[in-house]
Amino acid sequence: MENWRNIWVKTGAKRIIIFAIILLLLISLHSMINIILLTFIFSFLMDRLTTLLTDKWNLNRPLVVMFLYLVLIGGLTLAAINYLPVISREVTQLIAQLQAFYLHPHENGFINYIVLFIEQNDINKYLEQGFTFLLKYFTDISKIGMQVLISLLLSLFFLLEKKKLIDFTLKFKTSKVAAFYDEIEYFSRKFSMTFGKVIEAQFVIAIVNCILTTLALWIMDFPQLVALSLMVLVLGLIPVAGVIISMIPLTIIAYSIGGFMLVGYIILVVMVIHAIEAYILNPKLMSSKTELPVFYTFIVLIFSEHFFGIWGLIVGIPVFMFLLDILGVKEIAPKQTKQARVS
Repeated sequence: MENWRNIWVKTGAKRIIIFAIILLLLISLHSMINIILLTFIFSFLMDRLTTLLTDKWNLNRPLVVMFLYLVLIGGLTLAAINYLPVISREVTQLIAQLQAFYLHPHENGFINYIVLFIEQNDINKYLEQGFTFLLKYFTDISKIGMQVLISLLLSLFFLLEKKKLIDFTLKFKTSKVAAFYDEIEYFSRKFSMTFGKVIEAQFVIAIVNCILTTLALWIMDFPQLVALSLMVLVLGLIPVAGVIISMIPLTIIAYSIGGFMLVGYIILVVMVIHAIEAYILNPKLMSSKTELPVFYTFIVLIFSEHFFGIWGLIVGIPVFMFLLDILGVKEIAPKQTKQARVS
């Protein structure tokens, strides 16, 4: 018994045990993962926006929160009413167009080779599953709409009573569960500073990529523009891999409507937008974070998608960055690396 008490007293062991308990609790709440993640994302992003507005213009915080949520809910409602039927129709047309591309033989031998390669590696199956998921996701409006509504309400109440919630939660610091509170506070702070920041950066990058790509597709007179814009936005939330995945349907549609010339334009557009992301947005938004090698990025995405599905592709990298922060993994400066090699 004394040995167990000594292990518990040690901060490292206690932190690992409590982290394991939190992890098991989250796994047991797997069916609620949509609400949990959406609530956190809404709360974090809206809190950042509210703080930005109140600090800049010295506005009343509750009024700003209410105004922002009214705008958000109104925008989501109008988008659902006006664009949901359009999205469903265009996604269906997009799937049919991609299937027609695969099923019909082409005069160009190189294109036939590409189609054969895609079929042999089951890439067309993954694309079809992705579009089918997107169609099902937006047509099953009752379930998704309820989850979004609950998340919006929870995040709204959190922001309106943020100070009261903090004051009430501080009471646990002197309670019988103080040991748990200290570690949960530590993990929460780290989670907000890593997971929250990375998610925020991913959203900004995805929105910028979506706007630039949609503008380019509109100039090139692409069909199913709404569905393609939505696809680019969703895939833009997936680091690195999202750009590669979105290239496949975009180049196929480009070849179908304009041949190799339009494919070249699409590749050029994607390269320019990716360069803007890599050399302008990423350094500005992620300057204080450890930059992951591409190999690590894909490994994390593969495992996180296997265990958490579509959400794993979006939150896999932020969660991994959070774990690196907890483990104390820091980026080594070039000068330090050189000295280490010399020694």
